[in-house]
Amino acid sequence: MTHKDLVRRFFDELFNQGDLSCADDIAAPVYTEHAVAPFGLAAPGPVAGPAHLRETAEWLRTQFPDIRMSIESIVEEGGLVAVRVQSEGTNTGSLNGVLPPTGRRFSAAQSHWFRVEEGRLAEHWATREDLPAMIQLGVIQPPGPPRPTQTR
Repeated sequence: MTHKDLVRRFFDELFNQGDLSCADDIAAPVYTEHAVAPFGLAAPGPVAGPAHLRETAEWLRTQFPDIRMSIESIVEEGGLVAVRVQSEGTNTGSLNGVLPPTGRRFSAAQSHWFRVEEGRLAEHWATREDLPAMIQLGVIQPPGPPRPTQTR
């Protein structure tokens, strides 16, 4: 299995299919998470890899049961894999565990970097379009004059 295959499993099996058992195969026992969750204040840092991946997937899929993360491009060099993803979903669960579901959809670009060590994901960085996603979900209003309400 290539490093790119490992990252594809991260998105396809863990998030798109909700197969939490794959976390045991793809994550290193110690996994360093540099990505800050939406509305978070700091990255978690070193965590128990498989458990962290399962918790993250459950957290996201609870908010967006139809989440779909589509890989648009992927590059591997040495032990690093960079991937550009389009993430889409409908918010039908409690948003971030504190806000009622909006029932609205979002579509946002993301970039993810992974470091692979001994055939498992060992480190992760992410840059996401959280602000446009929150505007699409109606959680945050864009600056400027009021805009008509969108319905879908």
